[in-house]
Amino acid sequence: MKLMPVFTSEAISKRVKELGEQITQDYKEKDLIVVCVLKGAFMFFADLVREIKLDLEVDFVRLSSYANKTSSSGKVVFSKDIEISVEGKHLLLVEDIVDTGHSMAYLKKVLTARKAKSVKICALIDKRERREIDVQVDYVGFSLEKGFIVGYGLDYAEQYRNLSGVFELKFN
Repeated sequence: MKLMPVFTSEAISKRVKELGEQITQDYKEKDLIVVCVLKGAFMFFADLVREIKLDLEVDFVRLSSYANKTSSSGKVVFSKDIEISVEGKHLLLVEDIVDTGHSMAYLKKVLTARKAKSVKICALIDKRERREIDVQVDYVGFSLEKGFIVGYGLDYAEQYRNLSGVFELKFN
């Protein structure tokens, strides 16, 4: 396997700052809960919430839709739920990568049913070309068409999450 650079840590930092500024503007005077979708979004989430200059709450959720190491099964499993009430609050779901859309569509549906005032999605990587379900990513870090990527929280078999940049993993 070989790692090919896709986004440097500097490019990521710059984009995260821009996203934080936009989110700060969009959620002024609103009750905001920022929800980290574990495990992959943890680095992006930690950097992003520090760039959002508002009073906010944070929580964590864990979903899985991966049947094997590289492909999605389409079936979403809820393995850790949000612990705080979302009723009447604005939610921002922070995800590492949105590709097929199954996980985000499921999560958005569940949280809307719990009477959240709004549910929006912020993703480090948007792979729109892989969509199977139409789900809107409201805040996009970067768009990619193809390639299996790792680093900055994204993994392959629990490896590479600690890399400061994003890399395409080439399978030889």
